[in-house]
Amino acid sequence: MARNKYPEVTVERILEVSGRLFLEKGYENTTIQDIVDGLNGLTKGAVYHHFKSKEDIICALSEKLSSDNNPLVLVKQRKDLNALQKMREAVKLNQRNTQEKQLHMEALPLLKNPRVFAEMIKSDRQNLTPLWLDLIEEGIADGSIQTEYPKEIAELIPLLGDVWLYPNIFPATEEEMLHKFLFFKEMLEKMGVPIIDEELEGLIKARICQISKL
Repeated sequence: MARNKYPEVTVERILEVSGRLFLEKGYENTTIQDIVDGLNGLTKGAVYHHFKSKEDIICALSEKLSSDNNPLVLVKQRKDLNALQKMREAVKLNQRNTQEKQLHMEALPLLKNPRVFAEMIKSDRQNLTPLWLDLIEEGIADGSIQTEYPKEIAELIPLLGDVWLYPNIFPATEEEMLHKFLFFKEMLEKMGVPIIDEELEGLIKARICQISKL
């Protein structure tokens, strides 16, 4: 067999097809054979050459979604907003990123596998925490943020947002989820990082309502 001169193209194709299938059929209901069938020409061996398992694929896909079109990166260079406004805009963009949110939800049933959970936390720590820290420190410098705990808050925001507030990890009714969200909002305000304004509160409450129906 001829050697693949462009392995990165193959990996991109595998992730693209896998992501589409995970959204259409659900992670648990998608098999490696389904992915192979959707690749039009690639063999199962070619898929396993790049990914040892379906878990490897979801981990790579989660990493890719965290780094591609990251809202925190998109707002970082905006000159028309102070740091607090940039944070709010990033969260709004993230709430509207339906594909990423859906794939995160698809990955969550895998929490019975500690490796997937660990990869999710690692991805957030590497891709999100440094960006949050940069914006918080920028906010302290421009006066829009007043906190003595920039590093701790930068670590806490993705941890609470991607883990604690998801009912698949911490089971909760819609009412309990809303109560936890209001606690999160008040905690940030008291820590001097009032990210959640009225518009964001409405978006997130609507998202909680949607998640509770899944």
